[in-house]
Amino acid sequence: MTQHIVVVGSGVMGRGIAYVSAVGGFRTTLVDIKQEQLDQAKEDIQRIFEKGVERGKVTNQEYIEARERLSYSTNLSITVRDAEVVIEAVPEKTDIKRGVFEVLDAHAPDYCYLATNTSTMSPTEIGSFTKRPDKVIAMHFFNPVHKMPLVEIVRGLETSDETAEVIAQVARLMGKETVVINEFPGFVTSRISALVGNEAFYMLQEGLGTPEEIDKAIKLGLNYPMGPFELGDLVGLDTRLNNLKYLHEKLGEKYRPAPLLEQYVKAGRLGRKSGKGVYDYSETKEKESRP
Repeated sequence: MTQHIVVVGSGVMGRGIAYVSAVGGFRTTLVDIKQEQLDQAKEDIQRIFEKGVERGKVTNQEYIEARERLSYSTNLSITVRDAEVVIEAVPEKTDIKRGVFEVLDAHAPDYCYLATNTSTMSPTEIGSFTKRPDKVIAMHFFNPVHKMPLVEIVRGLETSDETAEVIAQVARLMGKETVVINEFPGFVTSRISALVGNEAFYMLQEGLGTPEEIDKAIKLGLNYPMGPFELGDLVGLDTRLNNLKYLHEKLGEKYRPAPLLEQYVKAGRLGRKSGKGVYDYSETKEKESRP
């Protein structure tokens, strides 16, 4: 039974993974190189805990116990010395992930399993940054982590059956449903989501309808819980653009990013995190920042 999970990167995804890990019963350490980022993550996780108690998702006792299992650190090399599973959740850039996995390979125990939270990148390539590619796998969590039920588990070329089984069990103990698939660019969900989101931008660019109309048509006509623009703003339009560029390189022309999407990103309209994307969230951000 896995006892200690280390989550690397305290951004939106990392803090969500740390939350479900602690609630799932694991001693969990959230690591980031920036203390201020960790402080913000701690505040956000506390809000998720409080809302969970209010809505009856967790009991007050479960909240107290989970919070006691959760700690924070800026020292990755020391923190991972007794880790059984590490889940990396840093930005989707090869050089950043390489740096993290080289540290993990040097300092984590030989028995430790190394997972990357990625929506498109190759677990085979990431495994090559280590001397234990058989223990490397992808865990694709979805945003917001504490609400979305699925973890897409992606085996690399060298990933062992044991690694896949252990990581699937970890995800289930976190309260998630799982699918275990073999690596191919974009996996299952990102390939479909990227196509839909990109096509929506082409529609907007062509003047087919307003963002509200396009989102409403997709939600009510195709039974999607969120429209493509709502989802893009939530995920981050810069993240969506990076994914499309990667898929365009690997899978061809059908994934060429819409010029309008590129314009939005160049203008700094990244979605909820910047206060404006396809939609304007400036008033929402002002309300959240008030004491």
